[in-house]
Amino acid sequence: MHLSFILALLSCLPVSLCIVTTVGDLAVLGGRSVTIPCHYEPQYAGYVKYWCRGRMREICTSLARTDTPQSSGSEEQVAIFDDPVQLVFTVTMRELKEEDSGWYWCGVEVGGIWSADVAASLHVDVVHGMSVVNSRLSGEEGTSVTVECQYSEKYRDSEKKWCRSGDWSSCLVTDAESGIYEDTSVVISDDKKGSFSVTLKNLEKRDSGWYWCAAAQQQMSVHVMVTPRVTTSMSPVSVKTSPTSQPQSASQYTYVPPPKPIAKDWDYQRHFMESPLMVCAVIVILVALVMLSYKLWHHYRKTQRQRRAMENKARLSEHPGDGDWQNASVVFLNSGSHQVF
Repeated sequence: MHLSFILALLSCLPVSLCIVTTVGDLAVLGGRSVTIPCHYEPQYAGYVKYWCRGRMREICTSLARTDTPQSSGSEEQVAIFDDPVQLVFTVTMRELKEEDSGWYWCGVEVGGIWSADVAASLHVDVVHGMSVVNSRLSGEEGTSVTVECQYSEKYRDSEKKWCRSGDWSSCLVTDAESGIYEDTSVVISDDKKGSFSVTLKNLEKRDSGWYWCAAAQQQMSVHVMVTPRVTTSMSPVSVKTSPTSQPQSASQYTYVPPPKPIAKDWDYQRHFMESPLMVCAVIVILVALVMLSYKLWHHYRKTQRQRRAMENKARLSEHPGDGDWQNASVVFLNSGSHQVF
């Protein structure tokens, strides 16, 4: 048993780490290509990698191997490339047809009687239809946007259309021979290999909305949003020059920021009102008002007492013959202090 195999076997503990991983199941348009990455563990960097087709790995048909030299400069239908630094090998299948649909395996050839190859499977389904690279586009007014519509091999010779959604009378159709349509606002170009591009020129606000790119009866929706153009203005400083001076270049102009706003009267008054001197003055005024209120209230009470005393005295003087002193109210007045007891 080789030493490298023993090292690989020991490095695979636990067994769950001895795996190859790849993408999930794929659906590819007929006539187009697909590249599939297969990732492996570091212990397999020096091993042979392969790509085969079949439902079971043990009996799958080999399509490409890293130990088989590939033709340089030619695009083979199936190509394999190993990158041991990134620990990944990639497989590219070109010009897929409907009969290429099926199960595939990317594997690492471990060999020996003690361990089977490590591999991962996926299903590739070659379908007929359409797709778009980007179904939502946006651009400023006056600019251009381009959408790429892809189609399967079955629709290679079909006419290609660009339509406003909900209005089939707006459809623009490519020429049957050249695959081109062009006017002042739209350019459609079909490469006859699997995709056609639509370019909307000089965008206007009314161009926003939903569209269809179509090949035969196949359609894919695209949304276009036109945003207002952003304009920035910068005022140059006018420079007086003498007759002998050189004219100023554009780079010699200096941008002058707008002047800072001057403080209003209210700002000045607000700062004055918040000063300590003003706060003290307000407190003094409030204390004076409280003392004045107290004085006025005391004078009012005194006046009321005096008025009631005078009223009682007047009632007594109006009935001098009444001798019922037991029921009479006696009021003594101190003329010196004018206090009522």
